[in-house]
Amino acid sequence: MRKISILVISVFLFIGCKQKPVTHPTFYYWRTDYQNKKAETAYLNQFKSKSLYVRIMDVDFNPDLQLPVPVSPIKFSDPLPKETDIIPVVFIVNEVFNKIDTMQTAVMADRIAKFVGAKVKQAGKQNYKELQIDCDWTKGTRNRYFKFLEQLKANPLLKGKTLSVTLRLHQVKNIVSSGVPPAEKAILMCYNMGNLRKYGEQNSILDQREMDLYLKDFLQQYPLPLDVALPLFEWAVVFRNGQYAGISKRISKVQINDKKLFKQRGNTILYDLQVDYPAAGLKQGDVVRWEEISAENLLVTSKFLSRYLSAGERNLVFYHLDTDLLKHFTNEDLQKVIANF
Repeated sequence: MRKISILVISVFLFIGCKQKPVTHPTFYYWRTDYQNKKAETAYLNQFKSKSLYVRIMDVDFNPDLQLPVPVSPIKFSDPLPKETDIIPVVFIVNEVFNKIDTMQTAVMADRIAKFVGAKVKQAGKQNYKELQIDCDWTKGTRNRYFKFLEQLKANPLLKGKTLSVTLRLHQVKNIVSSGVPPAEKAILMCYNMGNLRKYGEQNSILDQREMDLYLKDFLQQYPLPLDVALPLFEWAVVFRNGQYAGISKRISKVQINDKKLFKQRGNTILYDLQVDYPAAGLKQGDVVRWEEISAENLLVTSKFLSRYLSAGERNLVFYHLDTDLLKHFTNEDLQKVIANF
């Protein structure tokens, strides 16, 4: 009896002493000019972020050249902080893989590897440990996209480096048709999950019902190690005559709350424009759906993910490093989110 008691106590002590997997909080940097602003660097220090995910460029297909080309590459007005590693990110428009063959993907892989290496040096870094490719591939493009990833991994410039990819919700659920990309790990993009173009009151940035549908029964079985990306951003989705008309970068919370401009529909996130607004290219009668993320949204999402993600060390990446967005959240807000993983 005494031996059994000792065994039971030992088990409880083991469970109690078992360390929780480490979560490394950091950010995406998604502008075309890197400037080492004190306020933004302070956030990196506050969260003890050892790295920063930096968008290097987009890649799109140029119909005139009949080639994939870099679009809006970043410039570095300042070097990254010495204590912060760079994780370069390259966004590739999915349609590119409908336009090129596997010989051209090999050329593109080589050019991306060289371009990224040059940009990393411009950032004041001699090297980098991880390259992330961001592409929302489909069943029709997956073979060429996966071949491109294999070609990129085989490039001598990526020797010893980790290749990671972005992963959307539908690619988790539809793993048979979507396939598993040949990468060392993936980052689960927990935003832009609703139907942006559909008229209505839904928040297309973050939708818990979509997460339940696409992740609940599938996430734990996903075969790659997963980092997680969560949103901090907000935007104004414009509709004209009930049809999607785009996202207005000229509309902020200030304009939305201006009663001379907009009238809110009850307690919804829909706002009717009361007058013509030429500065934003909007007309009287246009409807704006104001979508934003609250600390409560992030807390609910992080609790959900903590239940269904496989245990392990991971990066938690907030999109994105911007003081205007981060001022909506306290340090305590984000620390609670981090603690859930």
